[in-house]
Amino acid sequence: MKFDYLAAFPVPEELLPPKLRELLTPVGLSANIRVEVAAMQETDQYGPNAEHLYLQMAVVTDNQQLKTLTEAGHGVVEYSVPCDGEVGSIRDFTPSISGHDYIVAAWGSSSFYSYCLSEKVWMALGLSPRCVGNDEQRLVYDDLGLPEFDVADGEISTQYYYSLKKNVCWRMSNEYLRRYLWLRGARGVRVFYYKKQLNDTHQLRAIMNGESHIVLKPTEGIKWYELDISEHNDGLLLQLWASVEALMPELCAEQNADGLVWPDEKQPMTHALANSLVQHNPVYLDDRFLEKYEQSTFYDTTPLKVWAKWDCSPSYQGQWSFTECQRVGRNLIRIPMRELYKPKPDREIVHAHAYVIAPTDLKHVDFNEEHIANKVQRLLDSLLDLGDGLSQLGDSIGLIHSAEELTGFSRREVEANGWLKYPMLNRLAQVAPLDMTQQMFLSRCKSMHELLQKIPNGYLKSLLVKAGCPKSKVKDLGSLKLIQSLLNILEPLNSQLESAHDFASEQESEGWNASNAKLAPLFLNNDLRIADAHDAMEKCITTLQKLGFDTANLSIGYGKALDFVMDGVIASIDLIANELQQLLLRNQ
Repeated sequence: MKFDYLAAFPVPEELLPPKLRELLTPVGLSANIRVEVAAMQETDQYGPNAEHLYLQMAVVTDNQQLKTLTEAGHGVVEYSVPCDGEVGSIRDFTPSISGHDYIVAAWGSSSFYSYCLSEKVWMALGLSPRCVGNDEQRLVYDDLGLPEFDVADGEISTQYYYSLKKNVCWRMSNEYLRRYLWLRGARGVRVFYYKKQLNDTHQLRAIMNGESHIVLKPTEGIKWYELDISEHNDGLLLQLWASVEALMPELCAEQNADGLVWPDEKQPMTHALANSLVQHNPVYLDDRFLEKYEQSTFYDTTPLKVWAKWDCSPSYQGQWSFTECQRVGRNLIRIPMRELYKPKPDREIVHAHAYVIAPTDLKHVDFNEEHIANKVQRLLDSLLDLGDGLSQLGDSIGLIHSAEELTGFSRREVEANGWLKYPMLNRLAQVAPLDMTQQMFLSRCKSMHELLQKIPNGYLKSLLVKAGCPKSKVKDLGSLKLIQSLLNILEPLNSQLESAHDFASEQESEGWNASNAKLAPLFLNNDLRIADAHDAMEKCITTLQKLGFDTANLSIGYGKALDFVMDGVIASIDLIANELQQLLLRNQ
């Protein structure tokens, strides 16, 4: 039977501060728990709510209950540095917590404190460190083999000068911490000092037995705590030095794909069974399954169009990959069961299972509805056509620039390698749920605008000046006004069946700088990208409605609004590209 620290503690559980109650309670077996393994924290140092905690977790390989250890008062493994001596004087220097290993290597000198994960821990578990933050730097340890991120993390250092400069807290995944303890055959023991100013109550006074200051220790067995309660600042100051067994060498339940029950399957699925299935009913997943992978730079989620089908199979640095994940409908992923269970970490299959769609929910789904990846490809195709047209028009009047220089995209590169060279397309093509938030919607509008902004304003101004527009009126125009002016010049030329040779002119074209309703979606998208204020957003919604969008759809989210805006932007770019193409064709 495990020792019950709460029951053995002299102060009743209901009187304990929440933090102290947590410190006296063993850690559960859930893999989702993040266990505090080191701390140096001081809250409201001299005030009425003062609470201090110095904590280290010892790795104890024997079966004896630990007594109160001297390290509890300092919260570090090693205090100060060895005294200077002769050569080899610290040959046997072995930092420890009273002879026991530790989870976090913590060193202090009363002024400066430094922390990192124990070498034994990160090497035994195969973890990789990374540093985040500027002045508030933290070390984060990841398991890049799976990958599993933020296995352990905490502040790198702190200082003490009359008070603690910043609190330090190190936490570790319960799953990994228990795996390490299990491999060592060890227990995790909290070695800590805790101080808290408490209200003066008759229940605590009863424990003090009429004294103004009392020190309590266990009357039997190991002296695992020393409790000091004294009168202080119109209250009672509780101080505790303790060694509390928090974790046994017991593993958390592993995430296992064998035994998962999938819709329409008569029995739980296993790797062996899945491998035997050929031409089996596919699994349908909500495409939010991709969000985990899209939002991390560690994964490759570049969509790929193969034989008119869009593949969106996440992969991890050549270690493993999903295969044959095909987009169908607006927000669905279709994948054969056999492919789903092909070699990859089981936790990835479990992750996919959380997004499975039951067949009954597919009855009213339009499997031919356009998804976000295809919409982005149409946008890219329009930009490539526009770049070709602008480049060829420039060539005809002496402005030599390649289409790639003008749009930032190379048709040859796209045909050879898809989107690999253009991460901005991946970001634009990330999952777009129907219930997407307003902020997500505005972010996509900004991304679309940035693609158009790649076209150099200087080149567009040169085209307009060549077409006879006054340089003084052109110089202050923004990118959309420049594109609009170009369209205003192209349309009359095409209506008169002119060729590109007639583009250059010394005469100012009538109405070249007028508003053109055909490009309203571009201007709407520009307004949306900067519509942070409530009033601006209301104006944009009104514009959406005027352009034919049913704003009632916004009640469930902004997914349909994104479809509408993207379709409008693509149509506007196509319009300009077509006008350019018509003019250039008559030049041949």
